[in-house]
Amino acid sequence: MFGIRLKNILFILLGAAIFSFGIVHFNIANKLGEGGFTGITLILLFEFDWDPAIMNLVLNIPLFLVGWKFLGRTTFIYTIIGTVAVSLFLRLFQTYSFHINLGNDLLIASLLAGVFIGVGLGIIFRFGGTTGGVDIIARLANKYAGWTMGRTMFLFDAVVIVTSVLTYLDLIRGMYTLVAVFVGARVIDFIQEGAYSARGATIISSQSADIANQILKQMDRGVTVLDGRGSFTGEKRDVLYCVVARNEIVRLKAIITAVDPHAFVALSEVHDVMGEGFTLDENKKPYHTD
Repeated sequence: MFGIRLKNILFILLGAAIFSFGIVHFNIANKLGEGGFTGITLILLFEFDWDPAIMNLVLNIPLFLVGWKFLGRTTFIYTIIGTVAVSLFLRLFQTYSFHINLGNDLLIASLLAGVFIGVGLGIIFRFGGTTGGVDIIARLANKYAGWTMGRTMFLFDAVVIVTSVLTYLDLIRGMYTLVAVFVGARVIDFIQEGAYSARGATIISSQSADIANQILKQMDRGVTVLDGRGSFTGEKRDVLYCVVARNEIVRLKAIITAVDPHAFVALSEVHDVMGEGFTLDENKKPYHTD
């Protein structure tokens, strides 16, 4: 119904559990801050002793009523599931928390906070959900003010962290909070882009046909032929593009060099590859089924 998938829901619940575990056992336990609506709930916790599990819902419900049409039906349902799950897991881990002895090392605490929050949010985002909050505000700002979502989210996080420093955080914990936020953002990017990293090769050679044939024959990799023209000479020449696994780079270079030692080759990072040879077999069937 509406494209809702059980697999996505289960992974959103997993992401919410990991995220909430990190908030309770590293941010709250070590009195660190956080950006976004989570950061606001921590301010309310440390300043007024208000339960972050409840405040997470209280802050997000008005935004759901305003911003549901900007999320799309499927994302909206996933977002409700993710937000409610975060509140439930926050309550669960606060009730049944345990002490993790880090020797009062705030650096380790901030790194672990960033990793757990990044992994949790990364999984939620990767499977189509959000945790509400700033994401909805960013979409509204984009529609009515023309601001990019990244700009809105950065400004919101900055305001929340500065407010945290002005209230319950001392300067040292404020700096470690920035470390946690930075690490979390990088981990989110890593999970969003995919743990599997391939390489894209752009090849320009006067013997492009021979190179393409050898790549297909020896590596069983497809090659796309593009029309190119030199800007200086005006000469038309085929440009080859091929995506290979990271451990196949040495072999690819050897093939190209054997055919044309003077070929121009540019390699680039390729994330989250989909298609034949990576996620589909030669019969266009998925290697793994849901």
